[in-house]
Amino acid sequence: MDDHRLILGLESRLMNAWPSFDYQAYDGWILRLAGGYTKRANSATPLLPAAALDEALIDHMVSRFVEANVRPTFRLNGLQASDVDAMLDSRGFQEIEPTLVLAGPVDGDCVADPEVKLQSEVSKQWVREAAGSYGGDKADDATLMKIVSRIHQKAAFATLHLDDKPVAWGLGVIERGYVGLYDIVVAPDLRGIGLGRRVVTSLMSWGCQEGAHTAYLQVREENEIAISLYGALGFQPAYRYTHRVMPAPSSAP
Repeated sequence: MDDHRLILGLESRLMNAWPSFDYQAYDGWILRLAGGYTKRANSATPLLPAAALDEALIDHMVSRFVEANVRPTFRLNGLQASDVDAMLDSRGFQEIEPTLVLAGPVDGDCVADPEVKLQSEVSKQWVREAAGSYGGDKADDATLMKIVSRIHQKAAFATLHLDDKPVAWGLGVIERGYVGLYDIVVAPDLRGIGLGRRVVTSLMSWGCQEGAHTAYLQVREENEIAISLYGALGFQPAYRYTHRVMPAPSSAP
């Protein structure tokens, strides 16, 4: 039960910190849609212990995804019933992107890095630069702006400058004693020299100033370098989630 309480507490904060455009509730599941930008904002997630699925409910939720032109995705965080993963697997849903939610204490120095600028409101410049450094599917700055503009909790939009040039970005969101760290990204040509760490520690210092006792973030299981970095900052695994996605239709010969 304690594990379920931790998962539910962090999942609730995550949903508030990274809003979707549409929310639909189905028997212990929350289906979220945000134009396909990030899986955490475009997936069906269990929010009650032992949340179950049956064939009819799967079909119904799949149809909602299809109507929204979003790939049907179930995000399994450990709250689901024990047979859910096997049920989705039997229907051909592929398992991808196992992810760790890490949590660590916020203590010690509450002073942010002086070269990290923290803004309480999002700017077009922050969105444009952060999205551009991500590249790929996450280069959609218009959708990113729509998501972060919907955050109702207190937030800090961080930009690290070197020689007056923006080189790294991040987002912190405070809720009920926790600071969530999102969208930590470094300019592609400057990765691996500790700039992301400076953004993370500055957002944790901001969280400290705002009364947070714990920080949390999400990192893909395959990203061993980031996991090692966060471990050095005191982060430990809180729980794990993975995705089951409907396979793309095969092309005609």
